[in-house]
Amino acid sequence: MSHLQLDELSRRRFMARTARTCFGLTIGGTAANLFSPSALAADPNIAATGGGKAKSVIYLFMSGGMTHLDTFDPKPDAGSDYTGPVKAISTKTNGMRLGHCFKQLAKHSEKFALINSMTSTQGAHAQGRYFMRTGYTQRSSIVHPSAGSWVSKLAGRVNPTLPSFVTVNTGNGHPGAGFMEPDVAPLPIGNAEAGLQNITRLKGTSEKEFNRQLALRTLLDKEFDSKYHTGQKNVRAYNQVFEEAVTLMNSKDLEAFDLSKEPKEVHERYGTENFSKGVLLARRLVERGVRYVDIEMGGYDWHNDNFEKMETSIPVVDRALSALLEDLDSKGLLDSTLVVVATEFGRTPKITPTVGRNHFPKAFSHLIAGGGIRGGQVYGKTNKTGTAVVENPVTAPDFNATIGHAMGLPYEDFLMSPSKRPFRLSGREGKPITKLFG
Repeated sequence: MSHLQLDELSRRRFMARTARTCFGLTIGGTAANLFSPSALAADPNIAATGGGKAKSVIYLFMSGGMTHLDTFDPKPDAGSDYTGPVKAISTKTNGMRLGHCFKQLAKHSEKFALINSMTSTQGAHAQGRYFMRTGYTQRSSIVHPSAGSWVSKLAGRVNPTLPSFVTVNTGNGHPGAGFMEPDVAPLPIGNAEAGLQNITRLKGTSEKEFNRQLALRTLLDKEFDSKYHTGQKNVRAYNQVFEEAVTLMNSKDLEAFDLSKEPKEVHERYGTENFSKGVLLARRLVERGVRYVDIEMGGYDWHNDNFEKMETSIPVVDRALSALLEDLDSKGLLDSTLVVVATEFGRTPKITPTVGRNHFPKAFSHLIAGGGIRGGQVYGKTNKTGTAVVENPVTAPDFNATIGHAMGLPYEDFLMSPSKRPFRLSGREGKPITKLFG
């Protein structure tokens, strides 16, 4: 790796950009599409294998370890020690079954694919979440960028006045932009229904007065910025965050964060829970060009009373996810929006004496839809009891590479960390699941 330089683009990506800029780029579409890195640097080999259709990602993360046997990989023949009271229900797709709490989702099986062969080496919550979002194991010496920041970095912005990456209810443990610059860090939203807080001018401050204050700040900081802005990362970071906030304040699309703009019947379809509101917010944001929205739903660590808790939590996901797929499809956005349901690991297939399931990274399931994914398919397989992957294992780096592939991004290209070490969206060895596309 000694020939790699502290450059944001690999040689292959640079050549692709040069070729497209000089010979292949036509004047058409929006300015955002014309000048974004994705328009200039997308790998034509990705399009040849079905990728490159997705423009945005809605990433629904089930924090705590969602049980695969009770959701996307039911095992009706495994025996009551494994299945408990869970019934496997049929879908519109032959051979695809879901746990009985996904009654609405079963009607939309042609829109999504299941990956029933996820596997991980990380069996603790924080480490598992980190690995899934970054493709790298957690280290004390560095924070790796999450997939959302990789997408923001490699794809660029569509809407220059809105953030490219938003998180909803993810808490402080999210890796965010890691070692990358703050311009690709997520904008965190704690409560989707409350929207974006503290984003308007102080009461009594006119636009003229506000602009005067901005000009005064620039004047006072001029000497300091000229001396330290170029060489000091923290100084650049502070200025970038400040400028981003001002741009967002003046955005005509700021109303995207206001869920009160949605009709009552839409709220009823998605549901009343904070997660449900987050999913609705995600739909509004991708409609306005936000690249990546990561919504987290916690509370899946069911060591006790697994089935009682399942009956409360899973229908919330069923309702919101079904409404999201319906809306994206009806608005013509499903092909350009990749929808993901992910978790850090599964739960032990065999039920514990406390009627729970413990941590189980060896085998679990994800759902993926839209963005060029061919719906109505199940990829990978576990054995009769769901205790081991027996066909097409998929790792966190593979899954992140698949997100990059769906967006036509150079997921294998290296970016350099401040410590001069190379990292990439696809982790060390991640390969996309190209069979999902078509």
